[in-house]
Amino acid sequence: MATPVSPFLIPVHELMHRPGAMRELDLDLPAPEQLGAGAAYVREGDSVELDVRLEGLHDGILVSADIRTTVSGECVRCLDPLSLDLEVEFQELFAYSEDEAFDFQVQEDHVNLEPVVRDAVVLALPFQPVCREDCPGLDPETGEKRTSSAEGPAREGVDPRWAALEGFQTEE
Repeated sequence: MATPVSPFLIPVHELMHRPGAMRELDLDLPAPEQLGAGAAYVREGDSVELDVRLEGLHDGILVSADIRTTVSGECVRCLDPLSLDLEVEFQELFAYSEDEAFDFQVQEDHVNLEPVVRDAVVLALPFQPVCREDCPGLDPETGEKRTSSAEGPAREGVDPRWAALEGFQTEE
C-alpha cells in the first residue's frame, strides 16, 4: 500500500542550485491535524491558506510564507465558543546539506512545510482568547454569564475576615 503524499510537500527541483531563481505559490490546504491544544486551536481539516515564496540560494531554498486560518476555541472569561482569524508569517531556510546549523533540509528535491507551518501557527495562537475585549465573564458566586462589566455581584454581607476593618477611616 502506497503512503499518502502530504500536500505540504512542495517540489523545488527547478530552484535547486540556482541562486536567484524564484517561484510563488498560493495554496489552500487542510490542517493535517489539530494544531494547538487548550482554549485555542485550529481544527483538523480546517483551511490553512498559504502565500508561499520559494527562492533558490547557494546554501538551500529560502521559504517565506504568509499563513491565514481560523482559530476555534472558547472564551476564557465566559466560556462561550469563539472563532478568530489568525494571520502569521514565517521565513525558513531549507538547506541542501545535513548540517546541525540548519533546522530543515531539502529532501529528495522537496521541502516539507508541515512542521514549519505547525510551529508558526501554534506559537501564534492566543494563550487566553476572549470573545471580545470587554467580556465581563462569569459571576463568581452564581456561575452565570454577566451581561455587562459594570455589573458586579450583589454583596449582602461583609466577609468576616474584613469585619475588623469596617470602622476604620483615614484622617485627611
